[in-house]
Amino acid sequence: MKRHFSFLSVLCLLLCMAACNNGNNKDAVEKADSANDRQANSSNSDTSKSQMSTTAVDENTSDFMVKVADGGMAEVELGKLAQEKAKNARVKSFAAMMVQDHSQANDELKGLASQKNVTLPATVGEDHQKHKDDLSKKNGKDFDKAYMKMMVDDHQKTIDKFEDASKNSKDADVKSWADKTLPKLRMHLDSAKAINSSLK
Repeated sequence: MKRHFSFLSVLCLLLCMAACNNGNNKDAVEKADSANDRQANSSNSDTSKSQMSTTAVDENTSDFMVKVADGGMAEVELGKLAQEKAKNARVKSFAAMMVQDHSQANDELKGLASQKNVTLPATVGEDHQKHKDDLSKKNGKDFDKAYMKMMVDDHQKTIDKFEDASKNSKDADVKSWADKTLPKLRMHLDSAKAINSSLK
């Protein structure tokens, strides 16, 4: 009887711990969004202007920065994976360009986020991690095709986000960075489409 009771006690304790931890199992993107929401709320309630030399941005702009940071980190990680696994020389070359260009864009975004007091995700979000995990299971031509299709899809979505920020962002610095980055993203998309077509 005692043994049965202690087993149930341990089981209840484990279930309680699991339930408590579920609230803390947010991915990096959700954590960044939550931190920015808290920052926006505290900025709105704090009327003092002596908050370091940072300027807060509106919610749409911080959301854009968080999503772009997540996507940018994913492009770098996927590019590194493709440099290891790709068979096609053009795919490998494209992957190297992704690592270089998106690392540079990520660094620029980090600097901008620091100025604007925006929290960016520290690691890629769950969605991008799942895409990477799925891609890493492929090999040879299957890998090359899947990677390049992903690059076409990702860059189309990214360009849409940047075009929206370029037209609608209320922050002049973020708008300017989006304008400056767009031509390179469009070039990436054109290259990805050309390589993707050649693999079929």
